[in-house]
Amino acid sequence: MATSARPFWTYWAASTTSGVGTAVTTVALPLAAVTVLDAGPVETGLLAASSYLAWVVLGLPAGAIVHRLPLRATQVAADLARAAAILAVPLVWWLGELSLVHLVLAALAVNVAEVFFFTANTTFLPTVVPKHELTSRNSLVSGTQAATQLGGPSVAGLLVQAVGAVPALLVDAVSYVVSALLLRRLPERHEPALGDGQARPGMGQMIAEGWRFVVRHPVIAPATWWACVVNLVCGVQAGLFALYLVRDLDAPAAMVGVLLAADGVGSLLAAAATPWLVRRFGSARVLLLDGLVGFAGALLVPLGAGAAGWLCFAVGTMVFGASVVPGSVVTRTYRQVASPPELLSRVMATVRFVSWSMIPLGSLAAGVLAAHVGSRAVLLGSAFVLLLGPVIVGLSPVRRLRNLEDHDAAAHDRPVATPASR
Repeated sequence: MATSARPFWTYWAASTTSGVGTAVTTVALPLAAVTVLDAGPVETGLLAASSYLAWVVLGLPAGAIVHRLPLRATQVAADLARAAAILAVPLVWWLGELSLVHLVLAALAVNVAEVFFFTANTTFLPTVVPKHELTSRNSLVSGTQAATQLGGPSVAGLLVQAVGAVPALLVDAVSYVVSALLLRRLPERHEPALGDGQARPGMGQMIAEGWRFVVRHPVIAPATWWACVVNLVCGVQAGLFALYLVRDLDAPAAMVGVLLAADGVGSLLAAAATPWLVRRFGSARVLLLDGLVGFAGALLVPLGAGAAGWLCFAVGTMVFGASVVPGSVVTRTYRQVASPPELLSRVMATVRFVSWSMIPLGSLAAGVLAAHVGSRAVLLGSAFVLLLGPVIVGLSPVRRLRNLEDHDAAAHDRPVATPASR
């Protein structure tokens, strides 16, 4: 394992650069649908779902596929694929042929590449960071993502106001190219190889091994179900936020960017505080309380009208964003240290498949429901779904732990059986 800090900072720079571009697209793409194509709630829900749908189809096999591929090259190829997909939207628009189909196809293509990028990227991190630094490095990565969520939407809102929603997407295309160039500077890494004399298992067997490890693990499994609850609500918000701000709160494009950036404020503060929260209260307790904080924030989001509505939205999304990051950091770190190295990519992909499948489901359901009862009512109802998170964690072995890693210490003499040991 590399001990030099340089590989991590190159890794971080690549993630940060592409994150800025992605934050711009998060605002510009739905605004293009609403302002250029006059899309309604069903259309915006479909577009949001398309940005996550590949996890439903490819999430499970992605871990097994990435296990067979060089990690750095996989990330570079995914970045270039995402750049090409985003670049196609302004090209079609300049030709006067842009439709919702083009936006959906671009979102799908970006998401397909993202599935493989994320799986390789999170598997790659433990190869450039010592195990004892993973929590702090994951917190830094999450904090940086929060900073891009803070600055990116604001920049996107100004860009959309100045040049239009579609041309603003060029920023994202460029960011992916820069990320690919940075990643090429890192040494190539591969997942741990099979031992001497071991035959390469089939794709189905590899997927099944990762699946069984996740769903049978007494800590990783409930943490995954917790993530499902959070991501279902995130899907609702992704499908309705732009529409709600434009149609219900009459926010102009620049203000939409500012209001969406509030999520980044909460996420950034929470990422900075996560190492302290873990030291002070323990990672298991942080996970247990996250859902209650998220409920309070999500409940505030759809309240008020006019300027008061803008304020409620900003504060609510800031609190909700702050609730998501600590749980995400501690569960991701735990998976990276508790998973057998030869299973890591499959564990990461399996968890993403299960939890992120909830995002398109939430977006599609939100679009259909909002067409009948309105965006405000759907956003309000989704807040109560978050209460399932603390219930799931509270009914699991996690409730007896201070830190998630305490489970492994207690079970040292009776380790969780992996498929390979059965």
